[in-house]
Amino acid sequence: MTSEVDYQSLRFDYRRSTDQDATDPARHPVVIVGAGPVGMSLAIDLAQRGIRVVLLDNDCALSTGSRAICFAKRTLEIFDRLGCGDRMVDKGVSWNLGRVFLGSEQVYSFDLLPEAGHERPAFINLQQYYVEGYLAERIAQLPHIELRWKNSVGGIEAHDDHVLVDIDTPDGPYRLRADHLIACDGSRSAVRRLIGQESKGRVFKDRFLIADVKMALDHPAERWFWFDPPFHPNQSVLLHKQPDGVWRVDFQLGWDADPEEEKKPEKIIPRIQALLAHSAMKDADFELQWASVYTFSCLRMDAFRHGRVLFAGDSAHGVSPFGARGANSGVQDADNLGWKLAAVLQGRAPDALLDTYASEREFAADENILNSTRSTDFITPKSETSRLFRDAVLALAREHGFARRMVNSGRLSMPSSLTTSPLNTPDANAFAGPMVPGAPAVDAPLRSTDGQPTWLLRQLGDGFTALLFDGDDAQADQLATAAHGLAPFKLLRITTGMDREGLLAKRYDLRPGSVVLFRPDQHVCARWRRADGEALRTAMQRSLGHSLQDAACTQQAHQVHHAKPMATLSFTPTLNTDPRLPSPDDFYQRLLDAHRDLSPEQSHALNARLVLLLANHIGSPSVLDDALRAAA
Repeated sequence: MTSEVDYQSLRFDYRRSTDQDATDPARHPVVIVGAGPVGMSLAIDLAQRGIRVVLLDNDCALSTGSRAICFAKRTLEIFDRLGCGDRMVDKGVSWNLGRVFLGSEQVYSFDLLPEAGHERPAFINLQQYYVEGYLAERIAQLPHIELRWKNSVGGIEAHDDHVLVDIDTPDGPYRLRADHLIACDGSRSAVRRLIGQESKGRVFKDRFLIADVKMALDHPAERWFWFDPPFHPNQSVLLHKQPDGVWRVDFQLGWDADPEEEKKPEKIIPRIQALLAHSAMKDADFELQWASVYTFSCLRMDAFRHGRVLFAGDSAHGVSPFGARGANSGVQDADNLGWKLAAVLQGRAPDALLDTYASEREFAADENILNSTRSTDFITPKSETSRLFRDAVLALAREHGFARRMVNSGRLSMPSSLTTSPLNTPDANAFAGPMVPGAPAVDAPLRSTDGQPTWLLRQLGDGFTALLFDGDDAQADQLATAAHGLAPFKLLRITTGMDREGLLAKRYDLRPGSVVLFRPDQHVCARWRRADGEALRTAMQRSLGHSLQDAACTQQAHQVHHAKPMATLSFTPTLNTDPRLPSPDDFYQRLLDAHRDLSPEQSHALNARLVLLLANHIGSPSVLDDALRAAA
């Protein structure tokens, strides 16, 4: 296939499998349900680790319309490891900058990647059908994956040592046995329903219109978000540039909007014309390509693992589209699960390692749901009080940096830092910076041994990688020997001269002899000022879950997302209600003067801005909590 393929119209042939003619159900190590970005990413990851995979999908086509379009830096780095990142970035529209408007005026702008020294941009915009198409083509290049289109799961029986799966096809039903069944079949997951599980959470009563519009708009590759724009008053609008001259526009409609009516071209075209009328492209020609009206929820399953059935992506959790956390978190689910499942199937790790997939990604889902819920509440306030403070934040954001941090037009996807994971080895030495055990690896520019420019993440292996900075040969030999036989391992020796901008040493706080151990999914799991072989081997065993085999540790793995940092002795400020104003009458009069001649609405808005300014000045969460309780 070539880049000229029309992925939206592409159809894949149903092919009869030899499994359908077997007398007894054939057995496979892994069966994945759902050939979307999550399922295909997981299949590729497992295949690259030598695990045979059957990937089932109930359709024979890729996604319709742009769907997910914002793919974050971390996801692009995962795609690099899967062998298709370059294609994604080359085709996608790269962006780092976003702008927020109130009415027609810009409130502020933000840069998601303000520092240099990263190979990948903060985000690319790329229609989901391209992502799926590139992943499907990568699958076709690999052994160990059989992708079966028009294969629908109709029944599941869980057993102690396998899962029995009933599958419906155009040729009739058949059955498979799977050592592990992975559900990547979306928000309406058939697998979830068939095992009697459900997702729980909050449904938001609002509707949004997505429109893909092809037009020659002279507009930078930035994320533009409007609150209460003149062309769509009292609602919000989001504008994004996609490849092929296509623009994604999201219009907030309100809960009372009729979804079927709003999808009609005669309703959408005037909205686009109104947006363009407030730009430099008032008379630009455009073509409506695709539209959808959606509502959304923030929810998740109670547990992502049910014996030999595991859930990833939207089948396990769902978020609002604000912040691009859906597809990105799903691909990161696959990234977390792939190496662990391979290690268990290859006998390198105990079954308990799979419990940490559930606990780590449940933690990530809770983090995404929290951010997504807060974004939705800010964008679509459901009470007069909520709107009052939202508008106060936006008004202050024009002049005050603290208020810009409160503006929430979608907290954009960031990878979770798994600092409480039981797979981490706690620091025994002092280090500075954010690259603590559990943190996702940050890239840095390097120079290879032959002098060619390269990047840290490109040099990490598919298994564990120990980065040795300016270490000697004896230390290197000891580390390599200690890791032998445990799991796939790479020793990456970097000298000061290979750190071409000094950013590796700075970002990881490295000194001569320092060692950083990375998991196969490129999270830091241990670091030392100088590691011996025994320390490295013990840390690798810990990250492979060997310390989780007893029941107490397994319980810890399930509860990791509830863990709290160890308490430390510190002074906690409290609210001071003793008299402190040198002239209370003067202040009281100034307060009244500030409200004189204001309408009740204007007075409320002034009070909201005053509260936010003073809260930022106080800064102490404990004092603010005391004040809220005292004022209630």
